[in-house]
Amino acid sequence: MGGSKIEGGTSSSSSSSAAVPVVNRRDPYEVLNVSKDSSDQEIKSAYRKLALKYHPDKNASNPEASELFKEVAFSYNILSDPEKRRQYDNSGFEAIDAEGTDMEIDLSNLGTVNTMFAALFSKLGVPIKTTISANVLEEALTGSITVKPLPLGSSISGKVDKQSAHFFDVTVTEEQAKAGIVVRVTSTAQSKFKLLYFEKDVGGGYNLSLQEDSEKTGKVTSAGMYFLHFQVYRLDSSVNALEMAKDPEAAFFKRLEGLQPCEVMEIKAGTHTFAVYGDNFFKTASYTIEALCAATYESTTHKLKEVEQQILRKRTDLRQFETDYRKALAQFQEVTNRYTQEKQNVDELLKQRENIQSAFTSNKSVLGSKVSNGGSSRREGSSPREEEGKEKSAKKRWFNLSLKFTGDKKV
Repeated sequence: MGGSKIEGGTSSSSSSSAAVPVVNRRDPYEVLNVSKDSSDQEIKSAYRKLALKYHPDKNASNPEASELFKEVAFSYNILSDPEKRRQYDNSGFEAIDAEGTDMEIDLSNLGTVNTMFAALFSKLGVPIKTTISANVLEEALTGSITVKPLPLGSSISGKVDKQSAHFFDVTVTEEQAKAGIVVRVTSTAQSKFKLLYFEKDVGGGYNLSLQEDSEKTGKVTSAGMYFLHFQVYRLDSSVNALEMAKDPEAAFFKRLEGLQPCEVMEIKAGTHTFAVYGDNFFKTASYTIEALCAATYESTTHKLKEVEQQILRKRTDLRQFETDYRKALAQFQEVTNRYTQEKQNVDELLKQRENIQSAFTSNKSVLGSKVSNGGSSRREGSSPREEEGKEKSAKKRWFNLSLKFTGDKKV
């Protein structure tokens, strides 16, 4: 399944140290009130409740709630990421601070100017993580939403306002659930959106369970969820664009490290609720959503399973190859530096030999143009006075050239 972690949001898109004071930071497990052996789903559930409780939209007059919301979002960003969670468990905040922690922003909380800046950075290729509006989550939780039916094998196109959602019910039979289900959303307008999956609450509302952000693939943006009874991975491609420009090689080797196992591989028979959330900065998001049964896509399903396994093997191969590559690169740099130095040494030795050899001559004109043995051009055995006299004589002959005239012409 292509779903990713549930995000709440924050009004800051800065790093971890900017979002939460470094001093007196609480244990993320304590903040979310979960144990260290809690499952991803338990962490998500705890986070969802606290995010709604302290969300700025619901606590405009309570600055303390805003700080608590940031702390909750910061803690969830650590515990919802398997790698960051592992780093924190091993080394605490020090490892997280060294790596850096991205935060999400809630566009509904940004003013026009800040939204323009966020849109500009996004256009430049800088990943801007956004979260779902608290209003949408609360409406779903209370059940005050309009849901349209989306039959399997069909598609629906529409336009959804920014920070709003369109909800759809997909009904699945036992046979269809066994074969596997795929839900995909595409946008030929390259709109930004999120594909959401909700679980029905006993109270009649809907709890957000999974989400997938749209990615640009070719000339469209798309997102998909795959319930195919085998492990499908989502690729977190939010590698910082500035970091890629700084070290494209490191970005390449880290690319497959963004693979995260999707938490739900199958869904049971029944009615399931999905939603398309408008994630554009200013305008509405155009989309087409379709729900498909994998029974009619057996070959495609088999190919997907194979390529997922190949990508996993490639990730393992790249980890070893990076080690080999770095060693070879260091050796290449070493021999390249030596090549430059040796070339310089050879040039200097040959030049020195040439100057020394040129000293073995009685030809004064040739000798005068060469420098040997510390720069002296004087022939061995001659005194400075003799050399000076010869120099003056040469100059005199030059200025007393005998010129013959024939008629008006010089010969």
